[in-house]
Amino acid sequence: MTALLDIAHLTLDYATGHGVFRALEDVSLSVAPGEVLGLVGESGSGKTSLAMAVMGHLAGNARLAGGSVRLGGAELTALGPAAMRAIRGKRIGMVFQNPATSLNPTLTLGRQITEVLERHRGLSPRAAWREAVSWLERVELRHAEALMRRYPHEVSGGEKQRVVIATAFAPHPDIVLFDEPTTALDVITGARILDLFHRLRAETGVAGLYISHDLGLVARVAERVAVMRGGWVVETGPATRIFTNPAHDYTRRLVDAVPRPHRRLVQDEPPPHEVLRAEALGVRYGRQRLFRKRAEGGGIASVSFDIREGEILGVVGESGSGKSTIARALTGLVRAGGVIRLDGMPVTRMRRDYRRAVQIVFQHPASSLNPRQRVRDILARPLRLYGGSLDEIPTLLRQVNLPPEYASRWPHQLSGGEKQRVAIARAFAARPRLVICDEITASLDVSVQASTIELLLELRRRHGTAYLFITHDLNLIRQIAHRLIVMRDGTLVDRLEIQALGSGNEHEYTRELIAASPPPVGEETRT
Repeated sequence: MTALLDIAHLTLDYATGHGVFRALEDVSLSVAPGEVLGLVGESGSGKTSLAMAVMGHLAGNARLAGGSVRLGGAELTALGPAAMRAIRGKRIGMVFQNPATSLNPTLTLGRQITEVLERHRGLSPRAAWREAVSWLERVELRHAEALMRRYPHEVSGGEKQRVVIATAFAPHPDIVLFDEPTTALDVITGARILDLFHRLRAETGVAGLYISHDLGLVARVAERVAVMRGGWVVETGPATRIFTNPAHDYTRRLVDAVPRPHRRLVQDEPPPHEVLRAEALGVRYGRQRLFRKRAEGGGIASVSFDIREGEILGVVGESGSGKSTIARALTGLVRAGGVIRLDGMPVTRMRRDYRRAVQIVFQHPASSLNPRQRVRDILARPLRLYGGSLDEIPTLLRQVNLPPEYASRWPHQLSGGEKQRVAIARAFAARPRLVICDEITASLDVSVQASTIELLLELRRRHGTAYLFITHDLNLIRQIAHRLIVMRDGTLVDRLEIQALGSGNEHEYTRELIAASPPPVGEETRT
């Protein structure tokens, strides 16, 4: 079949302060009409640069050094800015990773769709309004007329992403590029977005280029898959063959790094001694609003659980369920009701010994590390606070598999995985009893995620540390956790031993989470 999108021998460079960086090297790919091609690879492999090259939306320091990008026979690299703007949005749609940053915060949701319809389909303002309402209903948003008048900050992350999808599909494009469209969403919302994509694709016949580091999601949506590494395409083939019988060593390593529930990484049972207990923990955010029971972000109500010495306790639930609020309550970042006990003794205030015993690692290390401090200064603070020596800094870095010379680096000089290792080293500088891990692998690609989990388990073996591990990845939590608690709308709805997960005795909502989780690649073909 003649290709709709044909990329041939594309080479792309970026001019940097350290010389020319080659982001893409001789990349050749094609997408047939109505086909979905999955594009996978680690962070920095060139996936997003390839999408931006197709969109003609490259940074000012980018230069195409060779090759072509053809859409329906038209050479896109030869078009000027005005001609490319006419194609972008009309014939090529795009759904970005973070809907909060891809929507204009100063415009209503309705205006952001009607603007596209007026520009690319030539509709009058009134007709564009009616069509926009229709598209919001097609992407399964309730009260579409009311949503048209809202601003992005007034809707949830999943609702934002549905608006972005409606905006991408409304001009009737030939192809839509999806760049990590569910990474910022919880498992249930992500599954619903994928179901929506399947339905819209069936209705419109649109082609897709689906970019992700989540191999399980790609296996569910793509007929073919291309694997990128260091700017090169190392392997292309049918999705079933790529994920069950990969030919390239790099692809095999990616597939092997995908969490599989039956591959338990923790075999021991923690001792019965209880490190921490939360009794009727409660947090309430803001004031009640006229049309909502509570302010955005929710809170938690009368949540009780315990964590044993050396145990890994998993916490799962969709966005807004209260998972991160538990983490903030236990670390004193928000005021909480109820009782927290450390070694059986009530914690009346967050004393230094408690702060030392309970540390936290956040989801986004780029925002939790001070950009104005070198790594040595970041690690020096907990050492000074809790009686350590600055001589321990090289040991802390080696402990998280970073060279001691990284002490002189700034956060912006580190990769995402390296930043997270520094954040882990900072937590362990206090010699904690319990480390709270708040979605710490959510933004990492599959191989970096696997190495981060391996590091955490090694630190646990070495120090006997317990973890409260917050995640939306049920496949991962089944590999490492001893027990699991499930949160929904600020309430703890289920608690169970990890071996009981999938037994059929869970809460109905827990079964919904299991059903929404993508099957491990190679164990089930695309739906």
